Amino acid sequence: MSKTVNAEKSSPDGQKNKFWPTGWWGWLDNYKIGVIPLPLFIIAGILIFAEVYYTGKLPSDIVVMVVTCAFFGFLCGEFGKRLPIVGKMGAAAICATFIPSALVYYGWLPAPIVEATTKFYKDTHILYLYICCIIVGSIMSMDRRTLIQGFLRIFVPMACGEIVGMIVGVGMGVLLGLSPFETFFFLVLPIMAGGVGEGAIPLSIGYAAILGMDQGDALGRVLPIVMLGGLTGIVCGGVLNRLGKMYPHLTGNGKLMPSDGKEETSATKEKAELTNDVTVFASGVLLAAMLYMVGMIGHKLVGLPAPVGMLFAAVIVKLTHGVSPKILGGSQVVYKFFQTSVTYPILFAVGVAITPWHRIVEAFTIVNIIVIVCTVVSLVATGFFVAKKLGMYPIDAAVISCCQSGQGGTGDVAILTAAERMELMPFAQIATRIGGAINVSVSLLILGNFLV
Repeated sequence: MSKTVNAEKSSPDGQKNKFWPTGWWGWLDNYKIGVIPLPLFIIAGILIFAEVYYTGKLPSDIVVMVVTCAFFGFLCGEFGKRLPIVGKMGAAAICATFIPSALVYYGWLPAPIVEATTKFYKDTHILYLYICCIIVGSIMSMDRRTLIQGFLRIFVPMACGEIVGMIVGVGMGVLLGLSPFETFFFLVLPIMAGGVGEGAIPLSIGYAAILGMDQGDALGRVLPIVMLGGLTGIVCGGVLNRLGKMYPHLTGNGKLMPSDGKEETSATKEKAELTNDVTVFASGVLLAAMLYMVGMIGHKLVGLPAPVGMLFAAVIVKLTHGVSPKILGGSQVVYKFFQTSVTYPILFAVGVAITPWHRIVEAFTIVNIIVIVCTVVSLVATGFFVAKKLGMYPIDAAVISCCQSGQGGTGDVAILTAAERMELMPFAQIATRIGGAINVSVSLLILGNFLV
């Protein structure tokens, strides 16, 4: 629970130490769970459980779900933040995602809440709105030089990290008694496959066709590894964030490269002036949604994942000065809103709807953990040192390397939340979606034509 200082102690008429309204206002302003004032947080919990208790169900409409996801998301996140030691290493993102998953599995979260949250998440695809607002906002806040050079340079540490990670992972698997084939295709490759929808499922289809396996069995072997790799990436992101606080010269706090700061300073001033302009905020949301629609059309035309197509469209808009500084500022405010107020509710919904706890538990064998940790750590460490040689901020580049082991878009959100560098979402999407697609396609091509 956070506490805000310098609150007003007296009422407008000069009366002090009265609970109503000044004392009540003090509780609203000074004590918070996440971004929610503590009294409102308590009332939200009462309303949710009263609805479930008296009616036996919970509506899945957006009004009720905003309250529900905010209540549980910030509760789990606050719990993670307050854990000793690990609380400063990404535990908030882990708890916001995996505590709900465990509660669902053990039946400790009321069924109406589980059903309503799952329906809301799957019917609305709210994650896509979150990702598009984060991507567009972060791109619009970058200066043009950093944007261009960052996208050109980030592929080098990404590629080097994947090569080293694959070698180390396979080598460790062999040392532990596994075959190189099993280690690579069922442990190392799923980690770098780009998540569930873009990674685990295509891999299971490929394995079923090439190896003659049942697709369900193949998915059952691959999926736990994807999730455990994502969990390892979250922990690494939290550790990198802590390292950045200890050694500030190694990080740009969300920037990949040093910049002259002129354009960024101008954008920052513009944003400060536009914070209370509701119409410009609305324009920022609309811009993000329209660019995502461009990505959807691109996906239908050329097969490029919609978030990646949207990312490229946003880059073009930024580089060609396609929108005014006011709308750029609106996009940045939208980004800040989603980063601070929507992240933990989204992670809660992800944990309830699409994170099967039993799959994660199945992956917790000593051999799997050693191979996965060695693979992810070597991938991240390689990204760190290669980026440093290229004149990039090594910690921020290493965070992108963490995302190469994430669970797609949801994994990127969790890792960047743990690292406190949501500004890196555009680069994370490149690492996860393009990098994962390349890994899956090339590996299945080699498997089908040379190894079977």
